[in-house]
Amino acid sequence: MCGIVGLFLKDKTLEPKLGDMLTDMLITMTDRGPDSAGIAIYGADADGRAKLTVQSDTPEAAFDGLDGALAEALSADVSIRVIDTHAVLELPAGKEEEARSALAELRPGMRVMSAGDTIEIYKEVGLPEKVAERFNVRGMGGSHGIGHTRMATESAVTTEGAHPFSTGSDQCLVHNGSLSNHNALRRKLRREGVRIESQNDTEVGAAYLTWKMQNGATLGEALEGSLEDLDGFFTFVVGTKDGFGVVRDPIACKPAVMAETDQYVAFGSEYRALVNLPGIEDARVWEPEPATVYFWNH
Repeated sequence: MCGIVGLFLKDKTLEPKLGDMLTDMLITMTDRGPDSAGIAIYGADADGRAKLTVQSDTPEAAFDGLDGALAEALSADVSIRVIDTHAVLELPAGKEEEARSALAELRPGMRVMSAGDTIEIYKEVGLPEKVAERFNVRGMGGSHGIGHTRMATESAVTTEGAHPFSTGSDQCLVHNGSLSNHNALRRKLRREGVRIESQNDTEVGAAYLTWKMQNGATLGEALEGSLEDLDGFFTFVVGTKDGFGVVRDPIACKPAVMAETDQYVAFGSEYRALVNLPGIEDARVWEPEPATVYFWNH
């Protein structure tokens, strides 16, 4: 049992409040998963610049001088913004893979949480309220975001095992459920060159969607494919640079509710995650159908 939330804003005047609203939504789901929590925020697009969000268990030592060392390795301008155990590195677009390789040499053990033009992922062991407070998520703005609070069932309670998982540029996934064919699929996707770093089944789900989209599928088509190729029980909420998608497996035993107004589309594992959203009393509220893909794009 885990708790999932998602918020896709149509009304730009709400964008400065995205982190605040997502935090409130996720905190209401705390009792569905007290082990770890995480949030992905899709913020402003920095023209010509990419972002890598990285995490370290020894941030003071790991982040000290990292911007200069990485700038020298890449022969490019690099800036760093440190937030607790995470840091956001900004660098020229197109340098992301080179930066990953350089980081493996410069700071062994540092984890890349996400990479892309707009995405930032913050996740750690602990309750949603504490995790959000550590990273000042309430102060973050953006166009859309997703969050997760985890009850671990098939892998250890670690930062690495926390959601969201990001396996492609500006793409991430949160998941409630369990995939039964993740080991075979992990091997296949690794052979296809998709990066998978943990033993968590959710990362395999994220990697599957990355693989499909790298081969020309839209987000909606990738989610349709998951209904055929993934075995198990799952509710997925997915973010891309300009999109937001939801799908449940054909049995749909994991709870889910959605709401839509002229201002936003929202998802929660339970309705109580949505009750404080503006205008929720006038929203169209429904339970997403089994084996049905829902997605929105900016």
